[in-house]
Amino acid sequence: MQTCQAPSFPTNVGPRPRTALVASADRNFRQRLKETLTGLRWQVREADGGAQAWVETDSIAPEAVIVDSWLPDLDLGEFLKEFRFSFPDVDVVTAGGATSHESPRGPHRQELLYALRCIQDTDTAAWNTSPVLPVVETSCNRTVTDIWALPALPRPVQGDEKCAPLQGAALAKTATDSPRVTAAVEIAIGKVKLPAASERLPELIGNASCMLEVSRRIRLVAPRTTPVLIEGPTGSGKELVAEALHRLSTRSRKVFAAINCAAIPEALLEAELFGHTRGAFTGAVQGRVGRIEAADGGTLFLDEIGEMPLTLQSKLLRFVESGELQRVGDNETVKVDVRIIAATHQPLSQHTQEGKFRGDLYYRLAVFLIRTPALAEHSQDLPLLVDHFLEQMGRDTPVKRIDASAMAKLAAHSWPGNVRELEHVLERGAILAGDEPTLTAQEIDFGLNVN
Repeated sequence: MQTCQAPSFPTNVGPRPRTALVASADRNFRQRLKETLTGLRWQVREADGGAQAWVETDSIAPEAVIVDSWLPDLDLGEFLKEFRFSFPDVDVVTAGGATSHESPRGPHRQELLYALRCIQDTDTAAWNTSPVLPVVETSCNRTVTDIWALPALPRPVQGDEKCAPLQGAALAKTATDSPRVTAAVEIAIGKVKLPAASERLPELIGNASCMLEVSRRIRLVAPRTTPVLIEGPTGSGKELVAEALHRLSTRSRKVFAAINCAAIPEALLEAELFGHTRGAFTGAVQGRVGRIEAADGGTLFLDEIGEMPLTLQSKLLRFVESGELQRVGDNETVKVDVRIIAATHQPLSQHTQEGKFRGDLYYRLAVFLIRTPALAEHSQDLPLLVDHFLEQMGRDTPVKRIDASAMAKLAAHSWPGNVRELEHVLERGAILAGDEPTLTAQEIDFGLNVN
């Protein structure tokens, strides 16, 4: 193993300590980089994703930010473009070495690259090549592929006015009026540029930006075979997202097999997933094909993957890597072609750091991440959701409506159970209303306070 020898760096760092922010979902990577930078007399702050990195940068104004080559919550290319615009004075380095070919932007760039090289030399398995940034069309019809080579972003052109880059105070002043600031704020809370409301998928009720972003991500990844991890609180519609991914995929004519990893006892879950032979265990009077094999050619949806026992995670990892499975009690392997979609309400990234979930399996499943928002995050969609559920309940009985007082009760609720809770509240209220055509505050009160 190579030994990383520290070169001589200037120690005159000015009136206050230098601060670097390390953004990565890998706690080990953050800690090792922190140790190296601390030895070089840096103060180091950490962020476990792009959204937190954005907030920390706005709060502490670091001299440098080191971003891992993959972010668990944001698209790296989108994050870097907006970050460059909003924080033009911050020296940013990506972990895969994408910026090492250019001249250093900041006076401490060589120190940052040295720290990264130390991590790379001692743990090459943790490194990936940084993704290629997308081509960006500017308002001056110029095309750039390396956003770090831009001295400044161009301001919008009006009429025949020539396009000129803005720097310093002029850039800051223009930013306050720029529509890109809105996108920057959305990036900071986990959103990116969104489609129009007309592009919303029919399964996903709501026109809030966070809901439109879910539709956008589904449309992007559905035609591919890429594994998808859906994260979101209980009752936020993760299975609807999985079904939409299957419907829009090339596998839509094949099986969509769903299994709830939390609903099946640990002793039976392996056989349920992989199948078993006759006599493999007590009660196995005949062989059975597992859910994975039954979904051959289609989509396998693993709901509540975070509840899967660690012992079974290793067997699932082998299947994800090789596409081969072994039935319980059988020595032969079976080749199966399925697209895997997993869902969880748990913070799997955190659980991998705590040893509660296998990190190698997590990164295999979370190739593409979709987050379903809590209802409280898109409460402006409440009237649309209410109308939708009342229409659904009116298929067999006359459709009920809701009065203003009842809607006010719904709007004031915090919705810990999210959209599923709303559906059940309305159903209980409709039953209590009997033949009355309108739900009032009284029925909604009953629905909300049933527990």
